[in-house]
Amino acid sequence: MKKVILPVVLLAVMAFGVVKSTLTDAEREFAVKELTKSHDHFLNTLEGLNEAQLNYKITDDSWSIAECAEHIAISENMIFGMLQGTLANEPDPSKRAEVKVSDEGLIAMIEDRSNKVKTSEPFEPSGKYGSFEETVEEFKTKRKEHIEYVKSTQDDLRNRYQQLPFGTVDAYQILLFMSGHTERHIKQMEEVMDDEDFPMD
Repeated sequence: MKKVILPVVLLAVMAFGVVKSTLTDAEREFAVKELTKSHDHFLNTLEGLNEAQLNYKITDDSWSIAECAEHIAISENMIFGMLQGTLANEPDPSKRAEVKVSDEGLIAMIEDRSNKVKTSEPFEPSGKYGSFEETVEEFKTKRKEHIEYVKSTQDDLRNRYQQLPFGTVDAYQILLFMSGHTERHIKQMEEVMDDEDFPMD
């Protein structure tokens, strides 16, 4: 009887267990570290800025620090929504080869401000969250939720994909994209603060 049961068990494992692929401890740790780092950098950059500093623009058609912060908050929701959209598809390990960029390479590419990107209208700041303080709270709340998701999810994020302008990424890399995007616009804030006419206390 045992000789019959064992092959059946093995077949069941092959059918239902092998396909399921969750994040490794190292992948979780890396994503949580990146998301936490950019969260803290965001808050530290904004700390102590007054209204004049938050609303200062280098040029009339550039963004202020407050507008950069709103763009980051909007993007936090939109980018995570992109990840959720990938979960509607079944995992497909056969497409792994389409992912050409490494995790570290993706982060570096997104953070590089020399690569200019035109922001699409849904991502543009419009005062949708109300005050600056409410905007920051929106970001903090969503980022906390997203970090908790990374810590606990059993979703197969490595075998689901999204097509971006520069190529295919997997769903896990969308989380890293989200963190790198935050850092990208923190650098933009720092550029505003470095302007010679930036108001001082």
